[in-house]
Amino acid sequence: MAEPTLEIHDLSIGVGPHNVVDGVDFDIGRGEIVALVGESGSGKSLTALSIMGLLSGSVRQTGGTATLAGNALDLDNDHAMRKLRGTALSMIFQEPVASLNPLLSVGAQVSESLVVHGRASRAEAWDRAVEMLREVGIPAPEQRARQFPSELSGGMCQRVMIASALIAEPRLLIADEPTTALDVTIQAQILDLMRRLRDETDTSVLIITHDMGVVASVADRVCVMYGGRIVEQAEVHELFSAPRHPYTKLLLATIPRLTGERKSELFSISGMVPDVASWPEGCRFRTRCPLATDRCATRPPLEAAGAGEGHLAACWHSDKVEDLA
Repeated sequence: MAEPTLEIHDLSIGVGPHNVVDGVDFDIGRGEIVALVGESGSGKSLTALSIMGLLSGSVRQTGGTATLAGNALDLDNDHAMRKLRGTALSMIFQEPVASLNPLLSVGAQVSESLVVHGRASRAEAWDRAVEMLREVGIPAPEQRARQFPSELSGGMCQRVMIASALIAEPRLLIADEPTTALDVTIQAQILDLMRRLRDETDTSVLIITHDMGVVASVADRVCVMYGGRIVEQAEVHELFSAPRHPYTKLLLATIPRLTGERKSELFSISGMVPDVASWPEGCRFRTRCPLATDRCATRPPLEAAGAGEGHLAACWHSDKVEDLA
């Protein structure tokens, strides 16, 4: 793997008495796109907000370290993180309408990071913002730049957020469900823009998504989260072809397919994601896992599994996963 842009070690995030993210380790190489996947409640978005230094209220980092290009990130120091946000670090948030300032024009918000960090004059930044709006597929960008978020559709606000995140060509881009509410044509355009940004500037990307089609088309590597932990890591082709954790195997089985009998029921994983206060000891997936045994009451380590280099899985029965229907 290329020289790491981001390294996360033993990251834990607490809410009240419980760690909702528990000992997470992963890294992202320079110019690499890593997808973080898993059901809602796995801890994906909290992990992203922690990297940005945006945890607030009762949500707090309880352990772990993060480095960006070899430099330690002081995630609790808002002043230090402000200097990095918008330049070295950018994020596309999951709720674009709620994340945009209703009192500022679209152009002012997209160009803000260039002005605040002294990258360009206001006039230069405005021109670049208009061009960025054009690149993310917004029609009549000169007109839209003068409008306010309330005058745009939800999908258009999503594209404004993407333009804001990409305009400064950050070292690390975090994209939390970046293509939600976009039609397939614009979705393909946005994913192509991310790939082009990576190819031209060596920007690293952490993409959080439920859409495994997006993962397959854009990611280099995948980290699968369940119950606040990473349960599997692998290169994208290896993960899709030979998963080594039961959760990953069953998650992939939920993807709708064009083959098979018509009107057949879509597959779903049995059971529900347990509440953080009810997480079982050992492997947290064991109450829903068809391979679970008494041994699973002990936490399995995240270790080498499968044939691919860097393929890791946290499962005592990873050698039996391929036999799952």
